[in-house]
Amino acid sequence: METKSASGRMVVAQRGVIPPPKHYADSAWFKYILSCCAATTAEMVTYPLDLTKTRLQIQGEKGLNGNGVATVPYRGLARTGVGIVQEEGLLKLWQGVTPAVYRHLIYSGTRMVLYEKVRDHLFTTRPDGTRPVWQAIVGGILVGGIAQFLASPADLIKVQMQMEGRRRFEGKPPRIHSASEAFVKIYAAGGLRGLWKGCMPNVYRSAFVNLGDLTTYDSVKRYFMGSWGLSDSYWTHALSSACSGLIGASLGTPLDVVKTRVMNQPTDVRARGLLYKNSLDCLMKTVRNEGFWALYKGFVPCWLRMGPWSLTFWLTYEQIRNACGTSAF
Repeated sequence: METKSASGRMVVAQRGVIPPPKHYADSAWFKYILSCCAATTAEMVTYPLDLTKTRLQIQGEKGLNGNGVATVPYRGLARTGVGIVQEEGLLKLWQGVTPAVYRHLIYSGTRMVLYEKVRDHLFTTRPDGTRPVWQAIVGGILVGGIAQFLASPADLIKVQMQMEGRRRFEGKPPRIHSASEAFVKIYAAGGLRGLWKGCMPNVYRSAFVNLGDLTTYDSVKRYFMGSWGLSDSYWTHALSSACSGLIGASLGTPLDVVKTRVMNQPTDVRARGLLYKNSLDCLMKTVRNEGFWALYKGFVPCWLRMGPWSLTFWLTYEQIRNACGTSAF
């Protein structure tokens, strides 16, 4: 079935009957809003796993307790999550969710709209509807890096807020009480440069995570529909998002560990880190002090989070696009 949009462009209805798009349904700003809605839903559902993952990645790090001795209060996903609930309260599992949502209002909206624009205007389309994988890889890495650079200040605030519960439980004075206070303090201490502390490992991580998530989902979905003959349905979305979550976690966890540690380290008056000089220094010190597999601390919760996050996001995004008359992704 084909329908014609207000702009005269033919839109193929790939799943069931899709009403003719309104004049704004395929506009970039409307897709931006839809992607932000889907990302917010996925973030609220899976955020406790993100906080647990961050705590796992920080534990064992030397230098944070003031005496140079690494302490390991928890081990493993379940014990870390239970410990947070018992020692800090159930709602602390959502500590830092506000800047996390703010981040996705920038990151997810930007990456989705940019990728679709790049894909539709620059990628080569084969007769069977598939596109060269290398083009999808380059596009995914590029838009992921750009989107994360813009959203890096919100991610910095989120990481610092996630660690506040642990600091208070250990008897340390709180650094911040809210997202707005964190923003003001970071800006006062380091200016604009301070808001982008740790942005490069963050950009590298998001580029690879976006490669695993967005590029994998788009490529695998088209492969399933073209080679396996699957329809554009819930099952196709679920299978594609499962693949994207696994690959995204595998590529992103080491860079996520480095990003988290660089962002969480204390800084001097010039916003320079006191524990690590840069992301490479953090990588080398982590491997030297804790071994190679320390780079995969939090892999299980990262995978368990990215899988449900991708599933929730893509199912929500595809369905609200359908409901609003926007063409299939």
